[in-house]
Amino acid sequence: MTVGASGSAITRGPVRPDPGESVPDGPGGHEWNLGQDVGIDPDDLPDGLVVADETGRVICFNAAAARITAVAATEAVGSPLEHALPLEDLEGRRWWALTDPYGGLLTRFGQPERNLLLPGGREVLVSARYVRAYPQGPVRRLVISIRGTEARRRTERSHAELIATVAHELRSPLTSVKGFTATLLAKWERFTDDQKRLMLETVDADANRVTRLIAELLDISRIDSGRLEVRRQPVDIGTAVGRHIQSITASGQSPDRFLVRIQQPLPALWADPDKIDQILGNLLENAVRHGEGTVTIEVAPAQVKHVEYAHAEHANAEHTHADGGAKGTAVTVSDEGPGIPEESMGRVFTRFWRGSKRGGTGLGLYIVKGIVEAHGGTITVGRGPGGGAQFRFILPVGAPAYLK
Repeated sequence: MTVGASGSAITRGPVRPDPGESVPDGPGGHEWNLGQDVGIDPDDLPDGLVVADETGRVICFNAAAARITAVAATEAVGSPLEHALPLEDLEGRRWWALTDPYGGLLTRFGQPERNLLLPGGREVLVSARYVRAYPQGPVRRLVISIRGTEARRRTERSHAELIATVAHELRSPLTSVKGFTATLLAKWERFTDDQKRLMLETVDADANRVTRLIAELLDISRIDSGRLEVRRQPVDIGTAVGRHIQSITASGQSPDRFLVRIQQPLPALWADPDKIDQILGNLLENAVRHGEGTVTIEVAPAQVKHVEYAHAEHANAEHTHADGGAKGTAVTVSDEGPGIPEESMGRVFTRFWRGSKRGGTGLGLYIVKGIVEAHGGTITVGRGPGGGAQFRFILPVGAPAYLK
């Protein structure tokens, strides 16, 4: 056993069984050996790792464990487990005395993940594995995994917010649908044809609102699970933009409010036409609803930037790099309104962001970003030439590999 630079003890060779004992379970017929068998240092692990030997003394305390517990690895290694990792359950009972891994039932092989408390009341997620020399034999190693609860808390809060938002957004249209249909059924003869038409049009609009919300929830589920399917076909992005503007002007907006610039020639774009319509519809609707003045849509060739994510414990770092050999199509939508405050730009593509004007579910831009990235593209937000918000997304072009 050697000690790493941070104080982590790393087992480098096989641990031999005592006379009369069978060979412990593990790769290659000997006890699990992280440093040699896996080829990594315990400090490379993202979760806290604590390993105690057969006497209950700590022989490994990696950097993540030191960070989570605020105990230096040099102080923990060699000390009794209950001193290096003084855990309590949520009722204040000492965890190691309660579970007694070395003197408890010989049929136990670990503890499932659960919330425990460090000194000071900080919650951590802890699971343990009992490594025995042979079935029902003494514990040779106690391997403990420690995780912070911050990421899980954020996920739980996000799920709770999603449920609350869905409940709120569903309640209003469903109440309207129920009220109008009940009234029509009970008093059909008392209403004129115009009144009946107005009620039915309201019911139809509210039903469409519920349908859109359900579609958004399905999109979020597919994006979060990585199951968003992209069915690529040739797409004329200029025609798609014109179609959306016609739809908006048909609902009452002035055609003079829109300015379209298309730089020709555009490279052939292969994308999912329905999802491209979803992107354009969301960005144009936001520009009309939340912006002011002229809404400018520019379509031009561009270079693709590939997105890479570096997952950290508290945040995701995003890196982009241009590939000089890859061409793409860029679509920019900008308005002349007040724009998005600088401090809010980092949250625009997160769930439930609604900006200064309330309304909607706040899920649209989150879905737009997921769709763009499912196509292998990128999307950014900034300030336009007229001072308003500017959204720009770039999609890679060219036929799919199976058609080449």
